[in-house]
Amino acid sequence: MKRTMATIMAAAMVMSAFAGCGSKQAETPVSSADASAPAASAGSEATDSSAASGDVIKLKLGMVDPENSNYYKGAQAIAEEVKKATDGKIEITVYAGGQLGNERDMYEGAQMGTIDICTTASAVLTSFVPEMAVLDQPFLFANADEAHKVIDGKLGQLIAEKTAAQGVHMVGWMESGFRNVFSVNPIEKIEDFKGVKIRTMENDIHMAAFNALGAIATPMAAGDQFTALQQHTIDAAENATANVLANNFYEITKNITRSQHLFVFIGVGVSDKAWNQIPDDLKDKFTEGVKAGCDKQRQYLVEANEAAEKELTEKGVTFHDIDTATLQAAVQPAMEQFKDRMPQEWLDAIAADKAA
Repeated sequence: MKRTMATIMAAAMVMSAFAGCGSKQAETPVSSADASAPAASAGSEATDSSAASGDVIKLKLGMVDPENSNYYKGAQAIAEEVKKATDGKIEITVYAGGQLGNERDMYEGAQMGTIDICTTASAVLTSFVPEMAVLDQPFLFANADEAHKVIDGKLGQLIAEKTAAQGVHMVGWMESGFRNVFSVNPIEKIEDFKGVKIRTMENDIHMAAFNALGAIATPMAAGDQFTALQQHTIDAAENATANVLANNFYEITKNITRSQHLFVFIGVGVSDKAWNQIPDDLKDKFTEGVKAGCDKQRQYLVEANEAAEKELTEKGVTFHDIDTATLQAAVQPAMEQFKDRMPQEWLDAIAADKAA
Protein backbone atom coordinates (compact mmCIF):
# COMPACT_ATOMS: atom_id res chain seq x y z
CA MET A 1 0.00 0.00 0.00
CA LYS A 2 2.81 2.41 0.90
CA ARG A 3 4.54 1.64 -2.39
CA THR A 4 1.27 2.30 -4.28
CA MET A 5 0.67 5.63 -2.52
CA ALA A 6 4.23 6.74 -3.28
CA THR A 7 3.73 5.93 -6.94
CA ILE A 8 0.49 7.93 -7.10
CA MET A 9 2.10 10.95 -5.38
CA ALA A 10 5.08 10.89 -7.78
CA ALA A 11 2.78 10.82 -10.80
CA ALA A 12 0.84 13.78 -9.40
CA MET A 13 4.05 15.80 -8.99
CA VAL A 14 5.08 15.10 -12.63
CA MET A 15 1.64 16.20 -13.91
CA SER A 16 1.89 19.37 -11.83
CA ALA A 17 5.32 20.16 -13.33
CA PHE A 18 3.99 19.74 -16.90
CA ALA A 19 1.07 22.02 -16.06
CA GLY A 20 3.51 24.67 -14.77
CA CYS A 21 5.49 24.52 -18.00
CA GLY A 22 2.32 24.90 -20.01
CA SER A 23 1.33 28.05 -18.14
CA LYS A 24 4.73 29.67 -18.73
CA GLN A 25 4.55 28.90 -22.48
CA ALA A 26 1.15 30.51 -22.66
CA GLU A 27 2.67 33.81 -21.36
CA THR A 28 4.77 34.17 -24.58
CA PRO A 29 2.55 32.98 -27.45
CA VAL A 30 4.02 32.35 -30.92
CA SER A 31 1.82 33.09 -33.92
CA SER A 32 1.34 30.41 -36.56
CA ALA A 33 2.90 32.77 -39.13
CA ASP A 34 6.13 33.06 -37.11
CA ALA A 35 6.24 29.34 -36.51
CA SER A 36 6.05 28.57 -40.22
CA ALA A 37 8.49 31.34 -41.34
CA PRO A 38 11.51 30.08 -43.33
CA ALA A 39 15.04 30.24 -41.95
CA ALA A 40 15.94 33.08 -44.32
CA SER A 41 13.26 35.25 -42.70
CA ALA A 42 14.71 34.57 -39.29
CA GLY A 43 18.12 35.52 -40.61
CA SER A 44 16.91 38.86 -41.94
CA GLU A 45 15.18 39.61 -38.64
CA ALA A 46 18.42 38.85 -36.84
CA THR A 47 20.28 41.25 -39.12
CA ASP A 48 17.79 44.03 -38.47
CA SER A 49 17.93 43.50 -34.71
CA SER A 50 21.76 43.45 -34.84
CA ALA A 51 21.81 46.75 -36.69
CA ALA A 52 19.26 48.19 -34.29
CA SER A 53 21.30 47.13 -31.29
CA GLY A 54 24.39 48.84 -32.71
CA ASP A 55 26.34 45.72 -33.73
CA VAL A 56 28.92 46.42 -36.44
CA ILE A 57 28.64 44.52 -39.73
CA LYS A 58 32.15 43.33 -40.63
CA LEU A 59 33.01 42.43 -44.22
CA LYS A 60 36.19 41.22 -45.95
CA LEU A 61 37.42 42.64 -49.26
CA GLY A 62 39.94 40.65 -51.31
CA MET A 63 42.36 41.88 -53.96
CA VAL A 64 45.35 40.49 -55.85
CA ASP A 65 47.46 43.65 -55.71
CA PRO A 66 50.06 44.18 -52.96
CA GLU A 67 49.88 46.62 -50.09
CA ASN A 68 52.35 49.02 -51.74
CA SER A 69 50.01 49.60 -54.69
CA ASN A 70 47.60 52.42 -55.44
CA TYR A 71 44.89 49.76 -55.68
CA TYR A 72 45.37 48.79 -52.03
CA LYS A 73 45.34 52.46 -51.09
CA GLY A 74 42.08 52.76 -53.01
CA ALA A 75 40.58 49.73 -51.28
CA GLN A 76 41.46 51.25 -47.94
CA ALA A 77 39.74 54.44 -49.09
CA ILE A 78 36.63 52.36 -49.85
CA ALA A 79 36.72 50.98 -46.30
CA GLU A 80 37.10 54.46 -44.83
CA GLU A 81 34.34 55.99 -46.96
CA VAL A 82 31.92 53.15 -46.19
CA LYS A 83 32.59 53.46 -42.47
CA LYS A 84 31.99 57.21 -42.66
CA ALA A 85 28.85 56.94 -44.80
CA THR A 86 27.28 54.32 -42.50
CA ASP A 87 28.30 56.03 -39.25
CA GLY A 88 30.60 53.15 -38.39
CA LYS A 89 27.90 50.50 -38.77
CA ILE A 90 29.79 48.71 -41.56
CA GLU A 91 33.50 47.96 -41.41
CA ILE A 92 35.56 46.52 -44.26
CA THR A 93 38.91 44.78 -43.80
CA VAL A 94 41.13 44.62 -46.90
CA TYR A 95 43.08 41.44 -47.69
CA ALA A 96 45.74 42.24 -50.30
CA GLY A 97 48.24 40.16 -52.29
CA GLY A 98 45.82 37.41 -53.28
CA GLN A 99 45.24 36.21 -49.70
CA LEU A 100 41.65 35.36 -50.62
CA GLY A 101 42.54 33.95 -54.06
CA ASN A 102 43.02 35.22 -57.58
CA GLU A 103 40.41 37.38 -59.32
CA ARG A 104 38.50 34.47 -60.83
CA ASP A 105 38.54 32.58 -57.52
CA MET A 106 37.21 35.60 -55.65
CA TYR A 107 34.37 36.24 -58.09
CA GLU A 108 33.33 32.59 -57.91
CA GLY A 109 33.63 32.79 -54.12
CA ALA A 110 31.30 35.80 -54.11
CA GLN A 111 28.83 33.81 -56.21
CA MET A 112 28.93 31.02 -53.62
CA GLY A 113 28.87 33.38 -50.65
CA THR A 114 32.32 32.44 -49.33
CA ILE A 115 33.78 35.87 -50.25
CA ASP A 116 32.14 39.09 -49.04
CA ILE A 117 33.63 41.58 -51.52
CA CYS A 118 35.70 40.75 -54.59
CA THR A 119 37.70 43.02 -56.88
CA THR A 120 37.90 41.71 -60.44
CA ALA A 121 39.42 43.19 -63.59
CA SER A 122 37.05 43.73 -66.51
CA ALA A 123 39.08 41.36 -68.72
CA VAL A 124 38.50 38.57 -66.17
CA LEU A 125 34.81 39.44 -65.75
CA THR A 126 34.34 38.81 -69.47
CA SER A 127 34.54 35.08 -68.66
CA PHE A 128 31.39 35.47 -66.54
CA VAL A 129 29.64 38.20 -68.55
CA PRO A 130 30.51 37.53 -72.21
CA GLU A 131 28.86 40.78 -73.32
CA MET A 132 31.71 42.62 -71.59
CA ALA A 133 33.80 41.78 -74.63
CA VAL A 134 32.76 45.26 -75.77
CA LEU A 135 35.33 46.62 -73.29
CA ASP A 136 38.09 44.44 -74.74
CA GLN A 137 38.07 46.45 -77.95
CA PRO A 138 41.46 48.18 -78.35
CA PHE A 139 41.60 51.97 -78.58
CA LEU A 140 38.02 52.25 -77.32
CA PHE A 141 38.56 55.42 -75.28
CA ALA A 142 40.31 58.65 -76.20
CA ASN A 143 40.85 59.58 -72.54
CA ALA A 144 39.99 58.55 -68.98
CA ASP A 145 36.96 60.86 -68.83
CA GLU A 146 35.31 58.90 -71.64
CA ALA A 147 36.04 55.65 -69.84
CA HIS A 148 34.51 56.96 -66.61
CA LYS A 149 31.34 58.14 -68.35
CA VAL A 150 30.85 54.69 -69.85
CA ILE A 151 31.46 52.55 -66.77
CA ASP A 152 29.50 54.93 -64.51
CA GLY A 153 26.65 55.15 -67.04
CA LYS A 154 24.31 52.85 -68.93
CA LEU A 155 26.95 50.23 -69.68
CA GLY A 156 27.81 49.92 -66.00
CA GLN A 157 24.10 49.33 -65.28
CA LEU A 158 23.92 46.59 -67.91
CA ILE A 159 26.92 44.85 -66.35
CA ALA A 160 25.44 45.18 -62.85
CA GLU A 161 22.20 43.54 -64.00
CA LYS A 162 24.14 40.56 -65.35
CA THR A 163 26.31 40.07 -62.27
CA ALA A 164 23.34 40.51 -59.91
CA ALA A 165 21.66 37.58 -61.66
CA GLN A 166 24.81 35.59 -60.79
CA GLY A 167 24.66 36.56 -57.10
CA VAL A 168 27.18 39.41 -57.20
CA HIS A 169 26.17 43.06 -56.72
CA MET A 170 28.54 45.31 -58.69
CA VAL A 171 28.59 48.46 -56.54
CA GLY A 172 31.60 50.37 -57.87
CA TRP A 173 34.53 50.48 -60.27
CA MET A 174 38.17 51.04 -59.53
CA GLU A 175 40.59 50.89 -62.46
CA SER A 176 44.10 50.13 -63.63
CA GLY A 177 43.49 52.53 -66.50
CA PHE A 178 45.32 52.67 -69.79
CA ARG A 179 47.88 50.01 -70.60
CA ASN A 180 51.11 50.81 -72.45
CA VAL A 181 53.67 48.60 -74.20
CA PHE A 182 57.07 48.14 -72.54
CA SER A 183 59.80 46.52 -74.59
CA VAL A 184 63.46 45.60 -74.87
CA ASN A 185 63.83 47.56 -78.13
CA PRO A 186 62.14 50.91 -78.87
CA ILE A 187 58.68 50.88 -80.47
CA GLU A 188 57.94 54.27 -82.00
CA LYS A 189 55.90 53.41 -85.10
CA ILE A 190 53.64 50.60 -86.28
CA GLU A 191 56.45 48.96 -88.27
CA ASP A 192 58.40 48.44 -85.04
CA PHE A 193 55.81 45.88 -83.88
CA LYS A 194 56.70 43.48 -86.68
CA GLY A 195 57.92 40.15 -85.27
CA VAL A 196 57.90 41.40 -81.65
CA LYS A 197 56.87 38.61 -79.27
CA ILE A 198 54.61 40.39 -76.80
CA ARG A 199 53.02 38.93 -73.70
CA THR A 200 49.26 39.48 -73.53
CA MET A 201 46.51 38.41 -71.19
CA GLU A 202 44.78 35.18 -72.18
CA ASN A 203 42.20 37.09 -74.19
CA ASP A 204 41.72 36.32 -77.86
CA ILE A 205 40.58 39.87 -78.70
CA HIS A 206 43.78 41.34 -77.28
CA MET A 207 45.82 38.70 -79.09
CA ALA A 208 44.12 39.42 -82.42
CA ALA A 209 44.81 43.14 -81.99
CA PHE A 210 48.56 42.72 -81.50
CA ASN A 211 48.80 40.16 -84.27
CA ALA A 212 47.12 42.69 -86.57
CA LEU A 213 49.93 45.12 -85.74
CA GLY A 214 52.47 42.57 -86.94
CA ALA A 215 53.49 41.42 -83.47
CA ILE A 216 53.39 37.85 -82.18
CA ALA A 217 50.90 37.73 -79.32
CA THR A 218 52.10 35.37 -76.59
CA PRO A 219 49.57 34.81 -73.79
CA MET A 220 50.95 33.82 -70.40
CA ALA A 221 50.31 34.28 -66.70
CA ALA A 222 51.32 37.64 -65.27
CA GLY A 223 53.72 36.01 -62.84
CA ASP A 224 55.74 34.44 -65.67
CA GLN A 225 56.49 37.52 -67.75
CA PHE A 226 59.52 38.83 -65.80
CA THR A 227 61.39 35.56 -66.29
CA ALA A 228 60.21 35.35 -69.90
CA LEU A 229 61.67 38.80 -70.58
CA GLN A 230 64.93 37.81 -68.85
CA GLN A 231 65.22 34.66 -70.94
CA HIS A 232 64.17 36.45 -74.16
CA THR A 233 61.16 34.19 -74.54
CA ILE A 234 59.28 37.43 -75.16
CA ASP A 235 60.45 40.87 -76.29
CA ALA A 236 57.73 43.00 -74.77
CA ALA A 237 54.65 43.10 -72.55
CA GLU A 238 51.91 45.59 -71.73
CA ASN A 239 50.54 47.07 -68.52
CA ALA A 240 49.94 50.31 -66.65
CA THR A 241 53.07 52.46 -66.28
CA ALA A 242 52.91 52.26 -62.47
CA ASN A 243 53.03 48.45 -62.70
CA VAL A 244 56.25 48.56 -64.73
CA LEU A 245 57.88 50.24 -61.74
CA ALA A 246 56.15 48.16 -59.06
CA ASN A 247 57.18 44.88 -60.72
CA ASN A 248 60.75 45.98 -61.60
CA PHE A 249 60.27 45.41 -65.33
CA TYR A 250 62.50 48.45 -65.92
CA GLU A 251 65.48 46.28 -64.97
CA ILE A 252 65.05 44.42 -68.28
CA THR A 253 62.99 46.69 -70.54
CA LYS A 254 64.20 50.25 -70.97
CA ASN A 255 61.44 51.40 -73.36
CA ILE A 256 57.81 52.29 -72.76
CA THR A 257 55.51 53.22 -75.64
CA ARG A 258 52.48 55.35 -74.78
CA SER A 259 50.16 53.16 -76.83
CA GLN A 260 47.20 53.45 -74.43
CA HIS A 261 45.68 50.58 -76.37
CA LEU A 262 43.40 49.28 -73.64
CA PHE A 263 41.58 50.64 -70.59
CA VAL A 264 41.01 48.17 -67.76
CA PHE A 265 38.38 48.56 -65.04
CA ILE A 266 38.29 46.74 -61.69
CA GLY A 267 34.80 45.85 -60.52
CA VAL A 268 33.93 45.87 -56.81
CA GLY A 269 31.38 43.10 -56.30
CA VAL A 270 29.44 42.19 -53.15
CA SER A 271 28.09 38.69 -52.63
CA ASP A 272 24.37 38.13 -52.09
CA LYS A 273 25.16 36.81 -48.64
CA ALA A 274 27.04 39.95 -47.62
CA TRP A 275 24.53 42.24 -49.34
CA ASN A 276 21.67 40.68 -47.38
CA GLN A 277 23.52 41.38 -44.13
CA ILE A 278 23.23 45.09 -44.84
CA PRO A 279 19.93 46.62 -43.64
CA ASP A 280 17.89 48.30 -46.37
CA ASP A 281 18.36 51.75 -44.86
CA LEU A 282 22.16 51.38 -45.17
CA LYS A 283 22.41 49.90 -48.67
CA ASP A 284 22.44 53.27 -50.49
CA LYS A 285 24.89 54.73 -47.98
CA PHE A 286 27.12 51.68 -48.36
CA THR A 287 27.09 52.02 -52.16
CA GLU A 288 27.81 55.75 -51.95
CA GLY A 289 30.80 55.00 -49.73
CA VAL A 290 32.16 52.41 -52.17
CA LYS A 291 31.84 54.81 -55.10
CA ALA A 292 33.54 57.61 -53.16
CA GLY A 293 36.45 55.26 -52.42
CA CYS A 294 36.63 54.22 -56.08
CA ASP A 295 36.85 57.88 -57.11
CA LYS A 296 39.82 58.30 -54.77
CA GLN A 297 41.54 55.22 -56.22
CA ARG A 298 41.20 56.64 -59.72
CA GLN A 299 43.06 59.74 -58.60
CA TYR A 300 45.67 57.64 -56.76
CA LEU A 301 46.31 55.82 -60.05
CA VAL A 302 46.91 59.10 -61.89
CA GLU A 303 49.36 60.16 -59.20
CA ALA A 304 51.06 56.74 -59.19
CA ASN A 305 51.52 56.79 -62.98
CA GLU A 306 52.93 60.33 -62.93
CA ALA A 307 55.33 59.46 -60.11
CA ALA A 308 56.29 56.20 -61.84
CA GLU A 309 57.07 57.93 -65.13
CA LYS A 310 59.36 60.37 -63.34
CA GLU A 311 61.14 57.64 -61.40
CA LEU A 312 61.43 55.33 -64.41
CA THR A 313 62.97 58.14 -66.44
CA GLU A 314 65.53 58.61 -63.69
CA LYS A 315 66.25 54.87 -63.88
CA GLY A 316 67.08 55.12 -67.57
CA VAL A 317 63.74 54.22 -69.15
CA THR A 318 62.82 56.10 -72.35
CA PHE A 319 59.18 56.96 -73.10
CA HIS A 320 58.02 56.97 -76.72
CA ASP A 321 54.92 58.51 -78.29
CA ILE A 322 53.22 56.74 -81.18
CA ASP A 323 50.43 57.55 -83.63
CA THR A 324 47.54 55.67 -82.01
CA ALA A 325 45.15 56.51 -84.88
CA THR A 326 47.36 54.45 -87.21
CA LEU A 327 47.33 51.56 -84.73
CA GLN A 328 43.57 51.72 -84.35
CA ALA A 329 43.03 51.66 -88.12
CA ALA A 330 45.29 48.60 -88.38
CA VAL A 331 43.46 46.54 -85.74
CA GLN A 332 39.89 47.48 -86.70
CA PRO A 333 39.48 44.83 -89.44
CA ALA A 334 40.59 42.12 -86.99
CA MET A 335 37.77 43.12 -84.63
CA GLU A 336 35.05 42.21 -87.10
CA GLN A 337 35.32 38.52 -86.21
CA PHE A 338 34.24 39.29 -82.63
CA LYS A 339 31.13 41.34 -83.42
CA ASP A 340 28.82 38.44 -82.60
CA ARG A 341 29.99 38.69 -78.97
CA MET A 342 29.06 42.34 -78.76
CA PRO A 343 25.31 43.04 -78.43
CA GLN A 344 24.18 46.17 -80.24
CA GLU A 345 22.51 47.44 -77.08
CA TRP A 346 25.87 47.39 -75.30
CA LEU A 347 27.67 49.05 -78.19
CA ASP A 348 24.97 51.74 -78.34
CA ALA A 349 25.32 52.32 -74.59
CA ILE A 350 29.05 52.96 -75.00
CA ALA A 351 28.47 55.34 -77.92
CA ALA A 352 25.78 57.25 -76.04
CA ASP A 353 27.81 57.60 -72.85
CA LYS A 354 30.90 58.72 -74.75
CA ALA A 355 28.87 61.34 -76.58
CA ALA A 356 27.15 62.60 -73.41
